[in-house]
Amino acid sequence: MPNRFCTLLASLLLSAASADAAQPNIILIMSDDMGFSDLGCYGGEIQTPNLNRLAQGGVRLSQFYNAGRCCPTRASLLTGLYPHQAGIGHMMEDRGKDGYRGDLNNHCVTIAEVLKPAGYRTYAVGKWHVTKHAQSEGPKFNWPMHRGFDRFYGTITGAGSFYDPGTLTRDDTMISPFADPEYQPKQYYYTDAISDHAIRFIDEHASTQKDKPFFMYMAYTAAHWPMHALPEDVAKYKGKYDAGYESMRQARLLRMQQMGLIAKNAELSPTFGDWTQVKDKAWETRCMEVYAAMIDRMDQGIGRVVGTLEKKGMLQNTLILFLQDNGGCQEGIGRQAMPPKFNTQTFPVIAQDAIRLDVIPKQTRDGQPVKQGQGIMPGGPNDYIAYGEAWANVSNTPHRMYKHFVHEGGISTPLIAHWPAGIPDAQDGKIETQPGHLIDLMATCADVAGANYPAEFNGQTIRPKEGISLIPAFQGQKPSTRSIFWEHEGNRAHRAGPWKLVAKADKPWELYNIDLDRAELHDLAAAEPDRVRTMATAWDAWAARAQVLPVGAWKKSNTKKGSKNGKE
Repeated sequence: MPNRFCTLLASLLLSAASADAAQPNIILIMSDDMGFSDLGCYGGEIQTPNLNRLAQGGVRLSQFYNAGRCCPTRASLLTGLYPHQAGIGHMMEDRGKDGYRGDLNNHCVTIAEVLKPAGYRTYAVGKWHVTKHAQSEGPKFNWPMHRGFDRFYGTITGAGSFYDPGTLTRDDTMISPFADPEYQPKQYYYTDAISDHAIRFIDEHASTQKDKPFFMYMAYTAAHWPMHALPEDVAKYKGKYDAGYESMRQARLLRMQQMGLIAKNAELSPTFGDWTQVKDKAWETRCMEVYAAMIDRMDQGIGRVVGTLEKKGMLQNTLILFLQDNGGCQEGIGRQAMPPKFNTQTFPVIAQDAIRLDVIPKQTRDGQPVKQGQGIMPGGPNDYIAYGEAWANVSNTPHRMYKHFVHEGGISTPLIAHWPAGIPDAQDGKIETQPGHLIDLMATCADVAGANYPAEFNGQTIRPKEGISLIPAFQGQKPSTRSIFWEHEGNRAHRAGPWKLVAKADKPWELYNIDLDRAELHDLAAAEPDRVRTMATAWDAWAARAQVLPVGAWKKSNTKKGSKNGKE
């Protein structure tokens, strides 16, 4: 009895401390196509001192999960629902099923729509990617300012040049970075532009709305392909990856074990790629050097944002959350050998004020070809290359698989939480092992803001939120066991306590004890048939409830376009 009383008392005191604080500002930062072990505070060798500082002054979750792919993750993060429930079970196309419309539906609300009635100003910067309508003229009902945000600067689509991004938009109007009267840096680089506009919005808020709290959604495109980075950042990593894949993975594994992010006896999944067989090592290492530089630059921008909060006296009562949208990306964009003509042809000049929409541009504005293929050194505006599967395997150390999949390498992400006014000092630098998921971010933001999640919004019934507040986890409390589910491209999983049931598309279920086998190397399905049946039955029930079915709907032809306004 005394132990239970002490636990209850501690819980009440922590809750009271949070309740007494004024509504915090909330900044939700997400990076793109990064692996579990890339950050310094998660075992990586990449220089991320600013994120490391937030982790040291806050809490890290070691078992936080995303949805395995950019669009579903963003839909889930913004709405607190599983992605299919929000209408984006796959990508930005309508596949004729309500779970696969390619647009946020009108039976969900965004975090911004929930926090505004609680008195928040709302800002979004960076990658949006939750609507199929990405033309400068056309439907905008799912653009940020129509889904609860007061200001926006970023891109509507999911990828593009960092030097000249397509679908670049300020508020509700597409712009060219080279004909923008409000922002003309000496060198346009999208990562810097995202950071600069976040700082601008904070400055403006402090000047004109200081009596209100704010919510900011920062969605960087670093380190999504193409590998584009500024020369001074790339220079920091020259020679850093010359030892090759296996050496880097072993070094990361050791650091993660020493940090306590994974068990001391944790195994390493098989390494993809044989460094001794790589013919052009200079090109291969350059790909990873540029990737590291992209993350470095993002961290620098986050540091400037944190510095702005400090200067304004806002840092103490700002909840900052950092996470990633999926695991490292194995996609081979731009890595294949290309015909000589592809890299030598010239094109007509594109006007400086022209609006670009292309995700993979064929040319720069001055008419030069954008080059791809082995041997083309990445980094500058004239190339478009991904870092490849072997480096993605390094990024995902020690896990199996990649983006697209729902094995640990595809869905495991860091989650850093920093909030001096709301997270006890005793928790600083702690690693929390309890599982969490994107669906929890809506519940967390509503919890700290004192905001009500609506049953109806704009005359539409809203699906109940799926997640739980993570504040107890940040404060060191242990929640009860719950189930978490996934489906993407037929890949599916169910996590309950230490157990994870997982399968690739059209393949049988595998079963792992994640507490003992995070690398998913020892399949226990044959030894635990009853557990497999029970967990599979629960997955089937969830899939029916969450608009996942029929499995495979994501690859079927369009059969229905929905209603006139593109919503359900």
